[in-house]
Amino acid sequence: MSPEKLAFMIGLLGSVHCVGMCGPLAFAVPSVKPGWVYVVFDKLTYQFGRIISYCLLGILAGLIGRQIWMAGFQQGVSIVSGILILAAACSRIFQLRTIKGNSLFLKPFNKLFNYALKHKANHIIIGIINGFLPCGFVYLALAGAINTEGVSHAVTYMFWFGMGTLPLMLIATISVSFTGNLFRRKINRIIPYMMLCLGIWFIFRGMELNIPYLSPAKASQEVTDCR
Repeated sequence: MSPEKLAFMIGLLGSVHCVGMCGPLAFAVPSVKPGWVYVVFDKLTYQFGRIISYCLLGILAGLIGRQIWMAGFQQGVSIVSGILILAAACSRIFQLRTIKGNSLFLKPFNKLFNYALKHKANHIIIGIINGFLPCGFVYLALAGAINTEGVSHAVTYMFWFGMGTLPLMLIATISVSFTGNLFRRKINRIIPYMMLCLGIWFIFRGMELNIPYLSPAKASQEVTDCR
């Protein structure tokens, strides 16, 4: 599976989590004018605002990833990323207590979000603010983006992650009651196991076991062998 397809599937399968976490903020954004056409347009521009934020974060991830690739540390970073993702997955599966530090980071975003709502900012601006909200699922996507080969690859990775979250988020913001709490809980139970699979894949990829797709050999080694 290509990185783009992987990013899209992560976004698509985890979008129910997005509805549960970011949905209330999205539901609070009123449409400028009544009518289905205006509602759909407003909600769609809101979603693309989020995707713009993900792409901007992808630039940062790509710059970090590029330095890592140039330094030759990509294998180690891939393994460390996999271990961190496995740890996060296990903490969710076994319901381990974690430090609740996100509330400190959420306060300025909440103030900015409320300010934008109060002054009736454009939906795409509000979507951009939402996209920068601290979110474990976005962090998971960024871990994948850092492990790509450069800035353009990282931006593409985050773009397809955002596109994966778009369908359900768009439907949910239009219909509001699209997903019930029971359905969300069931999906949220699956997400840690998805994280396990992704973490294992990162570890195997960093080990370079010469297994096609799962753990390919280092490209430079293959070129040397051909010579």
